[in-house]
Amino acid sequence: MTNPEIAAHANSFGRLIGRVQRPQELTLAERNEMYGLLADYFANVTRPHFETDLAEKEWVILLSDSATGQIQGFSTLMRLQVVVDNQPVVAFFSGDTIIHRDYWGEVELPRLWGRHVFNLAETMGNEARVYWFLISSGYKTYRFLPVFFREFYPTYLRPTPPDIKQIMDALARAKFPSEYDPERGIIRFAQAAPLRSGVAEITARRLKDPHVAFFVAANPGHAQGDQLPCLVELTRTNITAAGRRMLG
Repeated sequence: MTNPEIAAHANSFGRLIGRVQRPQELTLAERNEMYGLLADYFANVTRPHFETDLAEKEWVILLSDSATGQIQGFSTLMRLQVVVDNQPVVAFFSGDTIIHRDYWGEVELPRLWGRHVFNLAETMGNEARVYWFLISSGYKTYRFLPVFFREFYPTYLRPTPPDIKQIMDALARAKFPSEYDPERGIIRFAQAAPLRSGVAEITARRLKDPHVAFFVAANPGHAQGDQLPCLVELTRTNITAAGRRMLG
């Protein structure tokens, strides 16, 4: 994309069309649709929480039905900056994220997210190490990691290296100073917003997937809204074949 700040992209093979824009450019009608969608899938979501999350973010990835124009998903995004061992670290943090279940399996969100974030990361040159910092209370979010990235943490595949844990701790403390438990590696909100019952339930069949089984073991309170912080370095060499297809 020539402009990573404001972008639109149509997926001719799917039912969603996405665009990236600034939160302040959203109309009231769009914000109402977004809040309604979020509240349909997460319990205890309030309008003030939604607006607070939106206000701090730099970008919104908005997904609409290509035929009707109705919003069917979105994800919010911001930059975090910390210094670890005298080295600057930049992380793109994903906030509220949801896609209507009728559109699960569509690839517009990872496609647009990946192109936007990698464009931004590559403008930074060698100024800092650049990461994706995300938190997950649902296995579907965590499952994005092994699909699109070769190395990510935490994972059943290997222990988290000390330097990665140090960066993850620094980012989690910066974003969630009173909610992060570094010993357990979990973020627990005073007013959690867990997925509603029946949404992305973890079945015995799902647990046969070692990534899902690890997620459940690492975040045993996920059903109550506990969040597992995760970290991925954003480099072209760290993406899988599926990730390369997403980036084109």
